[in-house]
Amino acid sequence: MSHQTRGVTTSAAERLIRDAGLRVTAPRVAVLDAVHAHPHADTDTLIRAVRSDLRVVSHQAVYDVLRVLTAAGLVRRIEPPGSVARYEARVGDNHHHLVCRSCGAVEDVDCAVGEAPCLTAADDRGYAIDEAEVVYRGLCPRCRGAADPAAHPAADLDPNGS
Repeated sequence: MSHQTRGVTTSAAERLIRDAGLRVTAPRVAVLDAVHAHPHADTDTLIRAVRSDLRVVSHQAVYDVLRVLTAAGLVRRIEPPGSVARYEARVGDNHHHLVCRSCGAVEDVDCAVGEAPCLTAADDRGYAIDEAEVVYRGLCPRCRGAADPAAHPAADLDPNGS
């Protein structure tokens, strides 16, 4: 029997875990589901999500499962500059990320050009490059709107109201 939780069906999560050669456990299923349901979530967010499913699970258990799922290629750990580690279920491609300088929001963005590794190093120094990590930083639309004086016409008025 399969039921839909927040991200993937339990049977789909179990199948992914089993296909990766791992033993299926309730914490592994719950963590994988939480990563699917909360893209780019930090560990604390994932712990809260897992606890909403399992009620009792230790921080260490979630950390251990994340490490196992990452090593198995079922989740990807990213560390945008200035941010804690985050996890995502989008694996198997070499996509990049947009990071808001103000609120810290993270979004996926496909490669800028070509096939992985997306960018060709000017001098590979003999390395066999198979991945390029690019982080685009700026302001997300919500934060841009908050910072844009045109979005707040009253801000254009002088103190005398003229």
